[in-house]
Amino acid sequence: MAGVALSSSHIYLDSALVEEFFRQETYALVAYDKKQQRLLISPASNQWFAKMHKPMQFLLKTRNVKGDKTLGIREILLDNDIDPADRPLTVEIVKRTGLLKVNLL
Repeated sequence: MAGVALSSSHIYLDSALVEEFFRQETYALVAYDKKQQRLLISPASNQWFAKMHKPMQFLLKTRNVKGDKTLGIREILLDNDIDPADRPLTVEIVKRTGLLKVNLL
């Protein structure tokens, strides 16, 4: 399973997941699904995702030489009253549509 965690109001994505989904992209599209309490994350070049979910664009920040990256989601946590405590997160990978579904529970 891919390594995804919430730490200091950032979503940490391990290098294997970054390489598989984001490759050389600098930005990710992020939408919050309130009903299912999860983040939907996709590369910024995913036009289907942009049309379907009206996402916000976030910078994918490089964290180390391995290629781990983070997305700063503080505003999503605050706007939706989500617990900001550091924790590992589960993720569902939808390769067909280039989508990561990250559970925030």
